[in-house]
Amino acid sequence: MILIKRMENFWVKLKKPLQFDSGRAIYALAPMAGYTDSAFRQICKNFGADVVYSEMAAAAALAYCPDKTLEMLKFSLGERPYVVQLFGSQPDDFGQAAKLLSGKIKKPLASGVPDGIDINFGCPVKKVAKQGAGAVLMNNKKQAREIIKAVINNTDLPVSIKVRARVGQTDVLRFLDYLRGLDIKAVMIHGRTLKQGFAGPVDSAIIKKARNYYGGIILANGGVNDYNIAVKLLADSGADGLGIARGALGRPWIFKALRTGQSAARSARPVCQAALKHAELAWKLKGSPGIVEMRKHLCWYVQGLPGAKKIRERLVRVENIDDIKKTINSLKK
Repeated sequence: MILIKRMENFWVKLKKPLQFDSGRAIYALAPMAGYTDSAFRQICKNFGADVVYSEMAAAAALAYCPDKTLEMLKFSLGERPYVVQLFGSQPDDFGQAAKLLSGKIKKPLASGVPDGIDINFGCPVKKVAKQGAGAVLMNNKKQAREIIKAVINNTDLPVSIKVRARVGQTDVLRFLDYLRGLDIKAVMIHGRTLKQGFAGPVDSAIIKKARNYYGGIILANGGVNDYNIAVKLLADSGADGLGIARGALGRPWIFKALRTGQSAARSARPVCQAALKHAELAWKLKGSPGIVEMRKHLCWYVQGLPGAKKIRERLVRVENIDDIKKTINSLKK
């Protein structure tokens, strides 16, 4: 076993309510494959996200062929605190990935050491499940515990996990009970079951009960797309904060709205300003590939605006930043 001195736990420095107070809750940009890249994380931080997560990164890729994945995980100082989320099924892969991300072996993350490492036990995607990874690991508690131990034993960074309310016969309460004694700093609980995926009611009651099994930071996740839903989920779950995922797509200002209680008007001008800033950052960081990746973000931005259907038809074909500017600016008129 490798003994590592623990680094300072950034989670305890984040504001959180001693009693229910939505203004003091922790608001995190939750990990989303294909979406939470550096450009989007920076935009969300600018709008007040307290902590941001990377896209899911394969532990096996980092263990055996890390260059492409390390490129994906690059971040700017303005994104801190920044958490890298890992997925996979083999403890040894997670241990190697943890050492790499912590700068303990060669080829560290070029932009520096992240602020934390998160382990995915919540992804419902079938191609992830076929690898024995993601949410299905909640039904393989012994393997899940070994994975967490492998990460903790090979990093000095705070370790967190993301889970679901239930996967098959295992609910989050049984899962957390099995993990007792492990040095897990934060848990993000998606309040839907694996069977529900990303739709349906969020079980705030089971998130509240999780406090009886885990004493660290708890973030509730699932279905948060406006202030009223956020306040209700915080109150009903008793969580320290929220993980915002799809609710931030095309609306990164949701973090400011949740903090102030004042929803930003969804009118063309502020939407266009945010979308253009996001696109310019994507262009700067990735060039042409960044523009291609922006297409899906742009479609989220214009959702609900007058003429959105026609404008989306143009946005899915943009090739460069000038194309985006011309198309987006036409919305302001």
